Amino acid sequence: MEIRRTDLSETDVVALLTLHHEEMVESSPPGTCHVLDLSGLQSAEVTVFAAWAGDRLLSIGALKSHEDFAEVKSMRAHPDARGTGAGRAMLTHLIDHARGQGFRTVKLETGSGPVFEAALGLYKAFGFTPCEAFAGYTPGEFNQLFSLEI
Repeated sequence: MEIRRTDLSETDVVALLTLHHEEMVESSPPGTCHVLDLSGLQSAEVTVFAAWAGDRLLSIGALKSHEDFAEVKSMRAHPDARGTGAGRAMLTHLIDHARGQGFRTVKLETGSGPVFEAALGLYKAFGFTPCEAFAGYTPGEFNQLFSLEI
């Protein structure tokens, strides 16, 4: 598996990000979805990575830089790569990248319900714990906020 930065020009990456965006919007109550679209992922403070096995896309993930922490965005394993460790490898890479950029904290916002259970299990296995509001997100009945000191 090779994880490398992407400029979002790869067709497979765009297709997986589109699938992720659509699923997040469909699985979130109105006003609670904070998934970035392609233009949001192309902003200067966001770095997007893709994990590959040869020419087969396994997973995607992004880091958004804030003043004093990095935020995980758009974590998604390809449907054909679920259960292969591609999500775990991507999250490890994102945390390592944040550490390499000098951040001491990684945060994330996610939802609740069946679509989010696998990701929640992964985040908790890495030691992410619930945290207070950040970056305009507010924890609520659906939205969950997590933080990890690295």
